[in-house]
Amino acid sequence: MEPDWIWGLAGGLLIGFAGVILLWGNGRIMGASGILGGLVDGSARSEWVERSLFVAGVILMPLVLYPLFTKVDTHISPNYAVLIGGGFLVGIGTRVANGCTSGHGVCGISRLSLRGIAATVFYLLAGGVSVLVFRHILGVI
Repeated sequence: MEPDWIWGLAGGLLIGFAGVILLWGNGRIMGASGILGGLVDGSARSEWVERSLFVAGVILMPLVLYPLFTKVDTHISPNYAVLIGGGFLVGIGTRVANGCTSGHGVCGISRLSLRGIAATVFYLLAGGVSVLVFRHILGVI
């Protein structure tokens, strides 16, 4: 098995395990965009500690693990405009879709949610079209 596939599998297992912990721990579906969105717009004041810890873990864990795994190539573009633009578009997409790939893709599909399955299909299609356009046609990534 190629190393990139192993890293993807390991990351997917960790995200799935985090979703299980949150669902069993307090009965909530794990959706990263909803967790962050509730902090940003102030709609989740009563849950700010839990949400802040989740966001801190997402940011800090790669920094903690980096010294152990410095040879992992993430294939991230060195072009900051592409990274910022991509992040902005992902943020808009998660708001339009009322969730992100962790909420719809991981937690929604595992619960056989039709909405989660449909959203994930469109996420994958949009990702494929984006790679086609931005990498193969425009050559910016």
